[in-house]
Amino acid sequence: MSDSAEHSDAEQSDDGTVADATVEIAQVVDDELVAAFERLIPQLSSSSPPPSRAQLSEMVDNDQTVLFVARLEGEIVGSLTLAFYRIPTGLKAWIEDVVVAETARGHGIGVALSEAALVEARRRNAKDVNLSSRPAREAANGLYLRLGFHVRDTNMYRYKF
Repeated sequence: MSDSAEHSDAEQSDDGTVADATVEIAQVVDDELVAAFERLIPQLSSSSPPPSRAQLSEMVDNDQTVLFVARLEGEIVGSLTLAFYRIPTGLKAWIEDVVVAETARGHGIGVALSEAALVEARRRNAKDVNLSSRPAREAANGLYLRLGFHVRDTNMYRYKF
């Protein structure tokens, strides 16, 4: 990301559709951002409620979390969260909760969000960037492979409270 925290680029999707997508780092939690997450999160998960204004503020104000939003024709149509964490072997980053509005899919928004996250991770000298994606999300998995991510031969475990 540039110092201005904004990236604008014409993106071309696999089907040739071109969108003028703008990706920026969320700096302020306002009514527009809250409403965007109320629209987007149900498209990502039916079991998790959208974040509250206070929860969005926690993310935006935390220097270890970068909340990217994508705009198409001025409207927020996607988001990606990039989380950083330090371990003994270096700084790592993790991509979470990538979501693009159903109406904006196939326009390069996922590419633009992911590339912006990779630029920010490199700028901060992260050792690597990890993410996970359900196998059923074929388009997303294909996107991550095209961007240069590699499938890891590992078991991923979760402990739920």
